[in-house]
Amino acid sequence: MKFLACHTMRSIYRNALPFCTIIALGSIHPLHAGDAMKLSLPTENTSIFSSDPSQFYMYTDRSFEGRSTKPWEGGTYGFSRNPKRTAEGLINTKLHEGIDIRPIRRDANGVPQDPVRSISDGKVVHTCIHSNHSNYGRYVVIEHPWKDGSYYSLYAHLSSISVKPGQDVKRGAPIGVLGYTGRGINLTRAHLHLEINLFLHSGFPRYHDKALSGTNHHGVFNGLNLVGVDVAELFKQSRQDSGLTMAEFITKNHPPHYRVAIPDGSRLEIVARYPWISKGKKPSSGPWEISFSREGIPVAARPISGTIQRPVVTWVKPSKTYHSYLTKGYLTGSGSKAGLSSSGMSYIQLLSGRF
Repeated sequence: MKFLACHTMRSIYRNALPFCTIIALGSIHPLHAGDAMKLSLPTENTSIFSSDPSQFYMYTDRSFEGRSTKPWEGGTYGFSRNPKRTAEGLINTKLHEGIDIRPIRRDANGVPQDPVRSISDGKVVHTCIHSNHSNYGRYVVIEHPWKDGSYYSLYAHLSSISVKPGQDVKRGAPIGVLGYTGRGINLTRAHLHLEINLFLHSGFPRYHDKALSGTNHHGVFNGLNLVGVDVAELFKQSRQDSGLTMAEFITKNHPPHYRVAIPDGSRLEIVARYPWISKGKKPSSGPWEISFSREGIPVAARPISGTIQRPVVTWVKPSKTYHSYLTKGYLTGSGSKAGLSSSGMSYIQLLSGRF
């Protein structure tokens, strides 16, 4: 299960009323001749490309070993939060799946005024206009049909939304205004939380009803069904290489950290949705082995021989500290031995459609 802390934006409020609007996801499309990945930043803040990126990211409030700080690095993508001293040294143990972009416009009362714009051409597939439905607050999800699959940008903590599901948008089109909706965000720390995600499984609502508590107001566009890539690095590298594809980017920047064998790959929708992940035949009956990055991104999948009764970790990058610190809590153990935690097993069930 993904984190419940406010900046990971994944938890769903149990008693919220259903005011979110969703457009149904289309059928799975294999590799297709989609558009090139042309990106632009979602706000006027361009300091990510400057010599001082601290002006781009919104800081987090941190208390560690009796000292309170406001590190801007907490607004970056990756394991940037919850520091711990371990046998591997000082490491951050909590994943932040997006980037937090600070506003550059505020009115006389300090209220942010920054317009938020679509980072690429696409279609709006989900809007949540009721701010207490999740820690995302008001948020928008846009589908981008790029050359090697459809990917999903997510814009959270908006003060207002100006688009509707089903609406086509162009790169740079306004979709809302930066704000501070969502639990744990105040006026001072107002920011845009931005993600670019892979989509996990179209059966997520059934999975949620069986495996999770509370009410799912977001259908398949619940944050637990989206897994984010390093969006900041994607902006930087695509700026240098206009022909960069997501497959190339993920392969280069999210290397395998562990592998899990599953009994049956026939319901591996993610391989059908992103064929570049597959290193063998299309999903069919029989066991498969899936390679994951530290962040839980499926980066490769291949059919294997033998009989697998239940999901099992077949390889992990050796570590001196607990694997749970390095894998969002999905793995147990340390050294070169690892197993799946309860949250890790639940994640594999979702990904493999075994629910």
